[in-house]
Amino acid sequence: MMSTASESSRRWFVTGATSGIGRAIAEHALREGDRVVAAVRRPDALAGLVARFGAAVELEKLDVGDTVAASAVVDRVVGRGGVDVVVNCAGFSIVGAAEELSEHHVRAQLDAMLYGPIAITRAFLESLRTRRGGHVIQMSSMGGQVTYPANSIYHAAKWGLEGFTESVAQETREFGVRFTIVEPGGVRTGFAAATKYAAEMPAYQDGAVGRFRDFIRTAGDDVFSGDPAKLAAVVAEVVAMDDPPLRLVVGSDAYRAVDAVLRDRLDRLREQERISHPI
Repeated sequence: MMSTASESSRRWFVTGATSGIGRAIAEHALREGDRVVAAVRRPDALAGLVARFGAAVELEKLDVGDTVAASAVVDRVVGRGGVDVVVNCAGFSIVGAAEELSEHHVRAQLDAMLYGPIAITRAFLESLRTRRGGHVIQMSSMGGQVTYPANSIYHAAKWGLEGFTESVAQETREFGVRFTIVEPGGVRTGFAAATKYAAEMPAYQDGAVGRFRDFIRTAGDDVFSGDPAKLAAVVAEVVAMDDPPLRLVVGSDAYRAVDAVLRDRLDRLREQERISHPI
């Protein structure tokens, strides 16, 4: 087990805290005696959390896809003392072949899961760097390593955020700023029920896209068995580490899937050794 940092009270900034994983992370932090700035589209949805934890909860209204608003929110939060932990946790999926997706579908997913988290992360960097400390948690998924049909833009957002995070982690390590990309498998958050679907084109109905779409519609949230409270506890444990991992795969389903795809990728790389060397 890695050693852990001081257990003194932390201040967290959490997006997507209305429900699901973000809500679980916020609640866990509050139960541990920490303070939480919850950045959500509907602050009124957290009235119960405020009633339970009082002044330990600060609410900020934010649509994470609005990068201008995100910067303004971060400026206010930093002006009130900054934060120790940033958790980018908002996200959703629109299922459909790349050809079926509208420009709005593409933009909405990239704004929420790529441009928004990038804007929030960048806005906090000066504060974290000058304080020489802090931890940014990017809530990705096993979809940041493994791909499925009918999810091209979802994967583009997750893979893009992971690449951004790897690079920024190298830039800021010398300032004591830590990053962890969390890649959970299926978690019981109502994600499938909230999934949207692009208008179907006949050409894709009987192929890989159609089969995946039918699977999600039929199985629903039954395929998402992970406990968000347990995931939140894992995140808190990672935040307390002196030397946290850059990537953390969480859940047996995610571990199996990521392990398989990385092994296959390495095998295919080795098959290319002969033709890759001459240039």
